[in-house]
Amino acid sequence: MSSLFDSPELAPEEVAARLLVTPTALADLTIVDAMKVVGYMRPKLIKAGTVIIHEGEVRGNDYMLLVLEGDIAVESDLPGLHESMVVNVMGPGHLLGEMGVLDGAPRSATCTANTDIAAAVLSRTALMRLLKDDPRLGSRLLLAISKRLADRLRDTTRKLKTFAQMNKALQQELQVVMNNRTGPTQRRG
Repeated sequence: MSSLFDSPELAPEEVAARLLVTPTALADLTIVDAMKVVGYMRPKLIKAGTVIIHEGEVRGNDYMLLVLEGDIAVESDLPGLHESMVVNVMGPGHLLGEMGVLDGAPRSATCTANTDIAAAVLSRTALMRLLKDDPRLGSRLLLAISKRLADRLRDTTRKLKTFAQMNKALQQELQVVMNNRTGPTQRRG
């Protein structure tokens, strides 16, 4: 499989900047902004099968990762079942860990490399340095991250509403079945 980085006409930093401004990352940044932000990121290669982020992790979680190449499975634990469920697969142009770079709170999902991964990492330390060096760019970056998080929250809310509607319909169907089972027994007694 050929790599994005094998393209002689684009420097790796430009590839990363172009992916940073995709709709799955931070589309509100300009390519010029993205080139500057990429200068604060560090490259990271991750082998297939590596757990990159552990759900609930509280140490070393103050960074976000831009996927440059490869696919990452995002899984959430299912309460009480000792199982997890894949909720998304993220590839080139996706960001992981935006909440962690902002607040350092425990991770909300487990992310595992399905393939070898090429990524760019922005740590909170680098973000703070960017904010000091170029406050206007830092503000645009934070606004873009905030918008991305708001978009994800809206999507999650939409999914929860759909789930609630399905749950209500299933409860109504169950009630009908239960009424049909208990109805004749009550009439005999």
